[in-house]
Amino acid sequence: MLRAAGSTVSRVGFNAGDRAFWFRKPGYIPFLGKHDDWPTTFDAIVTDRTITDIVLYGDTRPIHATAIAIAKQRGLTVHVFEEGYMRPYWVTYERDGTNGHSRLMSLSIEDMQTALARSDLEVPTPPAHWGDMRHHVFYGALYHWFVMFLNRDYHNFARHRELPVTTEAYLYSKRLLLMPLIALDRRIATLRIRRGGYPYHLVLMQLEHDASFQAHSPFTRMSEFIDVVMAGFAEGAARHHHLVFKAHPLENDRSPVRKLIKAAAKRHGVADRVHYLRGGKLARILDQARTAVTVNSTAGQQVLWRGIPLKVFGQAVYSKPAFVSGQPLSDFFQSPDRPDSKAYKDYRRFLLETSQIPGGFYAARGRRQLLRQVVDMMLAKDDPYDALKAGKNPPRQPLRIVN
Repeated sequence: MLRAAGSTVSRVGFNAGDRAFWFRKPGYIPFLGKHDDWPTTFDAIVTDRTITDIVLYGDTRPIHATAIAIAKQRGLTVHVFEEGYMRPYWVTYERDGTNGHSRLMSLSIEDMQTALARSDLEVPTPPAHWGDMRHHVFYGALYHWFVMFLNRDYHNFARHRELPVTTEAYLYSKRLLLMPLIALDRRIATLRIRRGGYPYHLVLMQLEHDASFQAHSPFTRMSEFIDVVMAGFAEGAARHHHLVFKAHPLENDRSPVRKLIKAAAKRHGVADRVHYLRGGKLARILDQARTAVTVNSTAGQQVLWRGIPLKVFGQAVYSKPAFVSGQPLSDFFQSPDRPDSKAYKDYRRFLLETSQIPGGFYAARGRRQLLRQVVDMMLAKDDPYDALKAGKNPPRQPLRIVN
């Protein structure tokens, strides 16, 4: 779509998975060197191809962080994509950085309300059924199979994750094959919780290797977070209240989450009041929750949308004083502060008119919807936040891009 708009686009690939999913060979640039060679190589690519913009998915991987630093030094425009801050219906598109590096971190609610003053659009609501989880798992498995079996040309490839690619491919494949059984286990657990008749607090878990968890939180291991939450619950929650840990939808047991929760619950004397739920639709379990706790999961947006008290431990774009409780965890479980729902509605509307774009990465229908809007935003001189403030529609101009 960028080419159709007159831009020149190239892709740097670091392994066989990158190469397999780039179908235009003339625009493909294989990086076969060592990690230490990357800064010099990237700088040369920018010079030789007269690059004006770089496009990335996420901004914390070492190769991405290096490229961003060089790009900013050279005055290039940096486009960063991520999963939607209000996923799964939206995709996040920002300039210079996302999550803890997003401009949203420094924007106040008052700034957003001022920018919205000239806009009176209806806030869209997500459809009842949307998402591409099966596609996500399938392509994740396929990508790792390419890296595992066809990566001989990329013998210097260094992963940014701890696990070897064989283990990663095995876990993705296992998850794909066991999806029907996982769904059954989830339905049974959800039914038991919803019919239990007890008040409960919800813990929104994340993937331990997720960039937001590793780069923008005080924890390095999920076990640390689990223990902190369990201790706060045991100290502050009423004795008839229960605690539900909801796993991330892509949790593939690379970390023994269920065992960690069980051990921590026993250690803190609340084993009979703690439950574990393997992913699934959040709304089904969130609607009846008393409170929610997370590190910095984007699922926190759904909590705030419902006006449910929320405790956050890490850096998150929605972690504003008006929304998120600053109470000690034991006090939060005992008598939580409620979020300012009116202020959150302005915040949500600001995101939906700027960085949140309808669509998805993994299913064809989601990509089609995304492309209808995002290319014009990339071609615009102003980033989404400045464009709203200035009341501008995105114009068209050609770019020379590497991603």
